[in-house]
Amino acid sequence: MFLRCTTRRKNGKEHRYWSIVENKRCAGNKIVQRHVLYLGQLDDQQFANWETTLQICDHAEAPARTAELFPTASPGADESRVRLDLSRMQLRRPRQWGACWLFCQVYEELGLPRFWAERLPPSRKGTRWDLILQTLCAYRLIAPGSEWRLHRHWFEHSAMGDLLGGDFSLAEIHRLYECHDLVLQHKGALFDHLTQRWKDLFNARFDVLLYDLTSTYFESAPPFPETDKRKFGHSRDQRGDCVQVVIALIVTPEGFPLGYEVMPGNTSDKTTLKGFLEKIEKQYGKARRIWVMDRGIPTEETLQEMRASDPPVLYLVGTPKGRLSQLEQKLVALPWQKAREAVEVKLLAHDQEIYVLAKSLDRVSKERAMRRRQFKGLWQRLKDLEQMELKRDALLLKLGAARQQSPAAWRLVKIQLPTAHKKFGFALRKDKLRQVRKREGRYLLRSNLSGKTPEQMWEFYLQLVEVEQAFKHLKGDLGLRPIFHQKEERIEAHIFIAFLAYCVHVTLGRRLKHLAPGLTTRCALEKLGAMQMIDVHVPTSDGRELILSRYTQPEAEQNLLLEKLKLKLPEQPPPKITAAQSTA
Repeated sequence: MFLRCTTRRKNGKEHRYWSIVENKRCAGNKIVQRHVLYLGQLDDQQFANWETTLQICDHAEAPARTAELFPTASPGADESRVRLDLSRMQLRRPRQWGACWLFCQVYEELGLPRFWAERLPPSRKGTRWDLILQTLCAYRLIAPGSEWRLHRHWFEHSAMGDLLGGDFSLAEIHRLYECHDLVLQHKGALFDHLTQRWKDLFNARFDVLLYDLTSTYFESAPPFPETDKRKFGHSRDQRGDCVQVVIALIVTPEGFPLGYEVMPGNTSDKTTLKGFLEKIEKQYGKARRIWVMDRGIPTEETLQEMRASDPPVLYLVGTPKGRLSQLEQKLVALPWQKAREAVEVKLLAHDQEIYVLAKSLDRVSKERAMRRRQFKGLWQRLKDLEQMELKRDALLLKLGAARQQSPAAWRLVKIQLPTAHKKFGFALRKDKLRQVRKREGRYLLRSNLSGKTPEQMWEFYLQLVEVEQAFKHLKGDLGLRPIFHQKEERIEAHIFIAFLAYCVHVTLGRRLKHLAPGLTTRCALEKLGAMQMIDVHVPTSDGRELILSRYTQPEAEQNLLLEKLKLKLPEQPPPKITAAQSTA
């Protein structure tokens, strides 16, 4: 290990920052540097202290060379008898093994090692890009973070090197970034491959497609080139202060992703659907698919084109509550039909479409409680403002803050601003409250489906939660946001790797769901993640060391999970013997 200096000019002055770096010898006698510790700016005394410490550490750790486990010797020779000194046995390098091994099993089940080996062959210098990508994907699933953290910390504290038969060259920082430049061109082929694998493994069907959009933000400051996708727009992450991109996603009701696109951060939802219809039709052919979407995504023009298509593209989409006002008189006369427990619907045929008015009793109670809580807080705030002696401008500012805090309740209140003859006052809008109470827990859907029961229509719409769940996993479990990459092609590659990790995530989740609804991917990774790999060093009487790399034996709960998943642990790695070289 040694000290490495990085210089930076700031405000006309040169600053020197120090780090501890380690040289690691990899296959082919290559040397790869690993960042060990960041020290920052050091004064002369601190620098001297660190330099002395590193010299002591270097002398304390004698280099080792690999030797034969059973050296050649004549029968009966004393040199062939090696004694183990158990009193000086040491346990070194504890590292996470179980979750990495489980990831590799699912990755193999999806046929991804072969898929990527064919498309990412080794470089001229022997760089295994397919294994680097597998490492990036495992890191994104197990302990997501930056590529810098993978290089500096995670790889050395995981057993990915042991499982892949590689060394630290798989986590060399420049290779991690360069791997991003190679994968994006294979996105279409990957989803074709995964679609077929999910059909084989789970008999998955792709006749119902759930479509939705989300946004993800960046920790980077504009300005950017005109063609850059990083733009300010409506942030679903409540980070309007950051630039973002919009991600459109198609998944099946089981959560299997069929495709996604990355679009500029100021993209309007209603401009995206037409392009996605063409993309899916081009990639997977024409078929009678049912598209389920939320309101605000399709336009009237797009829906008309879907109805006129041959064969027609079927859809079920939510509508704004304003349309409920237009059809209210026709819907009032229709009887309620029971779709499921605590859910009733009304069906109305109108202009080549079927409108579905659904009422959920559970949702009525929830929305009513939310409205009452918000209204109670707003009403109390207005009473407090009424008691204050405020100038008009100050009052307007405080009313604006109250409106922002309680937007839904604000529509139920009539505000009287102070004038020369009237004081500030407020009153309840009873007509508006009656209208809101009638619409709480009610949804108006529109569709061109025919021959479906009310229960089926409602079930189709409820499946939209799978898209929201996919976004939750991507942003939460897989650490998609924030994005720190600066190059646009690497930004999209980062999102691609996150989706690749999500494909592994949803595949494992599907297997677990067959066992028990409460079992999740994160739960399985955490349970098996407790299994560690440790290097056992046992000195021998002739100055060598016997090294046994061993993963810890599973506990009862881990054995139960492995048995249910029908997974068998591999054999323990073979032992190695090293001999310390003379330091004289």
